[in-house]
Amino acid sequence: MNPADLRDRIRRCLHSTHQIETITGDHAVAGMVAEERALTPAAVLVPLVERLDGYTVLLTQRTAHLEHHAGQISFPGGRAEEGDASPVETALREAEEEIGLQRQQVVEIAGFLDLYQTVTGFLVTPVVGLVTPPFELRLDAFEVAEAFEVPLEFILDPRHHEHRSMLYKGQQRRYYVIPYEDRFIWGATAAMLVGLARRLTGDPLLP
Repeated sequence: MNPADLRDRIRRCLHSTHQIETITGDHAVAGMVAEERALTPAAVLVPLVERLDGYTVLLTQRTAHLEHHAGQISFPGGRAEEGDASPVETALREAEEEIGLQRQQVVEIAGFLDLYQTVTGFLVTPVVGLVTPPFELRLDAFEVAEAFEVPLEFILDPRHHEHRSMLYKGQQRRYYVIPYEDRFIWGATAAMLVGLARRLTGDPLLP
């Protein structure tokens, strides 16, 4: 598929507005009922980078000392601040702060994935942005240990979507893992990527 056709397909498979009613989350992947609790609004940028040999997904490895999701692979993003006008503003601001991705490099907001409720109490709006190179990243050493890219074609292959389980607060909880080279993308990030893959490939949007 050529880049123009893929861009159009990406746009068509996403929500066109951040005012989304569909909520998925860690509970849905685990096959459990969502916990009733106050949720903190947050947003992440899902950066799709147009490379010569196809799109990639830009991800970060978080540092080991953070309070939330320490050491995990994630999208750039974080909690909404009072001055943020929208989830798009939150996602772009956080990407700029965390990895130095300038907002002008995000040439288009293609759309939004389903809202995602994390087990840690965040309600995340995933903002899918198309990114045009070249760009130079400047990582916030406190929050981000590394930034790297994964071919979108790899993410779209369902053979790379693994279901695993772990004991959490006395219950077995299922979660997604996407192994890539020597890395393990798991949890909320993996679930959002699986959701993106299913939208793009036309597979049923199962948890």
